[in-house]
Amino acid sequence: MAINMANVLGLVFANMHDRTVAELTKSRTMGSILFGGRYRLIDFPLSNMVNSGMSEVGVITKSNYQSLLDHLGSAREWDLSRKKGGLHILPPFGHIETGLYRGRLEALYGAMGFIKASLCEYVVLSDCDVVTNMDFRPIVTEHIDSGADITVVTTSGIFSSEETLSSTVVAVGTENRIHDVIVRGPISGQCTISLNIFVMKKDFLIDLLQNFVPRGLYSFETDVLQAKVKDFKIVSYNYDNFYRKIFSLDSYYKANLDLIDIENSKALFVPKRPIYTKVRDNAPSKYGLESSVTCSLIADGCVIEGEVENCVLFRGVKVGKGTKVKNSILMQDTVIGKDCEISNIITDKNVNICDNRLLTSSALYPMFIGKGASV
Repeated sequence: MAINMANVLGLVFANMHDRTVAELTKSRTMGSILFGGRYRLIDFPLSNMVNSGMSEVGVITKSNYQSLLDHLGSAREWDLSRKKGGLHILPPFGHIETGLYRGRLEALYGAMGFIKASLCEYVVLSDCDVVTNMDFRPIVTEHIDSGADITVVTTSGIFSSEETLSSTVVAVGTENRIHDVIVRGPISGQCTISLNIFVMKKDFLIDLLQNFVPRGLYSFETDVLQAKVKDFKIVSYNYDNFYRKIFSLDSYYKANLDLIDIENSKALFVPKRPIYTKVRDNAPSKYGLESSVTCSLIADGCVIEGEVENCVLFRGVKVGKGTKVKNSILMQDTVIGKDCEISNIITDKNVNICDNRLLTSSALYPMFIGKGASV
């Protein structure tokens, strides 16, 4: 059955997993975290929704969302600057009687006015912690055909206890029906986890919020998926394409470096479904006569006069003469002086590393240098 995706409302949670990467979210939301040389994490769910034909999207915020507002602007880059539908920023305190939300249900309850006003029949909920290029059309179609109350996008594999502690683990039975849910359990090995993407009817979501939130229930995972797994028809949609889940600073580091592999980049950046982002009018990157760059992802606007190996450099990064940078992620406008040695480092925006510095750490525990720091 062909589905009109203009009849599907998208809701993106910008702050839902801030605590898992606290180093990167001190002054920004999860959705504002820089990724892959020129993108922000929110670019991926937004682009996926737009590429799937969705034309109305709400972004639910909580705190530290100034950089998110600056990035999204008028939403022209995502073709969501429209008179009807388009992109809507939904700040907290959507209802005068609600405080700062504690979980997904309270966040949605605060956006109740926006949800009710939408003419869409279905809703797709997504967080910003998964980097992937996903087509929502087959997911929504399968949700409708299955007659499910809730469809959970999941993936199966071998996971560490660190990853499952920040995930929802589900057990899937016949006809893809979920019959057991474990929230943030220390499980390791082969299992199926939620990618924090959900599909349901808008009217079902509204009834859910009106019945649950006034009773003090606020967690979608615990109070709905886990507590009502026997009462609601909750089904799994297994997603087996390329993705990376950001659940710690280490996973963020590895996910960025994974893009250096050309096969991973091809799987994420599909020409027919481009990932959109805010455009900066930078000049092309400049490489000095004595520079050397190998196995690295270099954004525009960089000036490289030293050696760069197996790194991701964001826009405007400068690497001085005689400097060697390996296995590192240098965010926007980082400046590294002359004759430095940098290895297994993550720098936030506007970091300045002076001449003749030696900074190195283990690849298992990369060193993080905060925004605007000088070393």
